[in-house]
Amino acid sequence: MKFVSVVVDGRRRSGVLDGDGSVALMVEGLGAAFGAGASIEDWTVAGRAALAGGAERVPADQVRLGAPVQPGKIVCVGANYAEHVRESGAPMPTEPILFLKTPDTVVGPTDEILVPRGSEHTDWEVELGVVIGRQAAYLPDDARSLEYVAGYVLANDLSERHFQLERGGTWDKGKNCPTFCPLGPYLVTSDEVPDPQDVRIGLDVNGTAYQDASTADMIFDVELAIRYISQYMTLYPGDVVLTGTPVGVGMGQSPPRYLAAGDSVRVWGEGLGEQLNPVAGA
Repeated sequence: MKFVSVVVDGRRRSGVLDGDGSVALMVEGLGAAFGAGASIEDWTVAGRAALAGGAERVPADQVRLGAPVQPGKIVCVGANYAEHVRESGAPMPTEPILFLKTPDTVVGPTDEILVPRGSEHTDWEVELGVVIGRQAAYLPDDARSLEYVAGYVLANDLSERHFQLERGGTWDKGKNCPTFCPLGPYLVTSDEVPDPQDVRIGLDVNGTAYQDASTADMIFDVELAIRYISQYMTLYPGDVVLTGTPVGVGMGQSPPRYLAAGDSVRVWGEGLGEQLNPVAGA
């Protein structure tokens, strides 16, 4: 199933995408997007009912799509593709590198990306996002990690490299600028992504392709990442884990290429849909 968040008559509503291109709106009590306290089981039941019954429908191409997830927290795995590690000049990690993005960085799949004031190096990072569906803490092994996953979402982990790497301190300053986490267009349930290590993801800027890779290239796979994170923090339904970006970011170009007002960023993933975000100044 593909869950979406749409604006109808000035209000955000949750819905499920049908194969005919329409969105069947779900009961309003579920909220406008999958988030804290949500139950993927309840959403699945409501989605099936909306598709089978007389739910109000709207054409997906005639409504604005918002982020389909409202995460309580966003946990990111840095430096998780070997070729990206090499292009960034960083040492190869021996265990997952974790950092956080704040929930207020989240925007929808067609919303503006804002280059921060004082920015010199605003960069892009296409990623596979993992949406948590069940509370996970101290998971004992990798093998059952995917049982705690509600589904997957396309993400762009935008980064201001000057703030992140050259201004001292941790990475937080370069990762948490407003609009720095477009999500969507769908929350795709895990049954539609049987192998999260077999998903192709990519990114274009102004029609030029910069990233195109398979999640098979991850250093630490999704199962390991979920189990590892659960040793250090509790994951709750609606939390999002961003699993790293492949080679092809702006700072890895020769010469480096960064985002500026007037650019257009297209992010895509097999079975996950497509984002198309214009870039503007903050």
